[in-house]
Amino acid sequence: MDCAGRAEEAAEQLRLYRRDPDGWRGCRSTGEVAVSWRPSAEFAGNLYKGEGILPASPQKVWECIKPVAGGLRTKWDQNVKDFEVIEAISDTVSICRTTTPSACMRIISPREFVDVVVMKQYEDGTMLSAATNVEHPLCPPQPNFVRGFNYPCGCFCIPVPGEPDRTELLTFFQTDLGGYLPQTVVDSFFPSSISGFYSNLTKAVKALKA
Repeated sequence: MDCAGRAEEAAEQLRLYRRDPDGWRGCRSTGEVAVSWRPSAEFAGNLYKGEGILPASPQKVWECIKPVAGGLRTKWDQNVKDFEVIEAISDTVSICRTTTPSACMRIISPREFVDVVVMKQYEDGTMLSAATNVEHPLCPPQPNFVRGFNYPCGCFCIPVPGEPDRTELLTFFQTDLGGYLPQTVVDSFFPSSISGFYSNLTKAVKALKA
């Protein structure tokens, strides 16, 4: 399947996840996000869901998370060290490389991910960024990084009716970190990473509003 087709398939998969309430088990809850999980149908790991309300308009939230070259994500997201667009396929679809720093007291070494990413906007004002792993000739595995693989994942920025300065952010994370990591490390990393994502994004949108 071509890259644009894979991107569309990932977006459709996220829409299905959004509509499917079955099998989710709560694993972490803070003032900013409720995190739940269920076994992934894509790989031998878990699909994680984050649900929270952010104190800013969907446009402000989207400004912070949209996957574009020179975007704000690397400035506030502690799990994104670098983000680059390898190839722009269209105005809304691109091949991107993301690198992450070491984590969990360096138990998890730096990772790199190569994904096809699609951005969409729906009639109700909801904005979606969806991604899944691809291979690309300009992006062979790099030394000093372990190649990880994202399966259909992404973010929905959903308007809150009657509250223009609030946004429901629904996220799905489905990542094979690669390498040889104890399952207990992986299982503890994602819920804390997702809660950190919401906490840091909340600070970023507040700073953008100021």
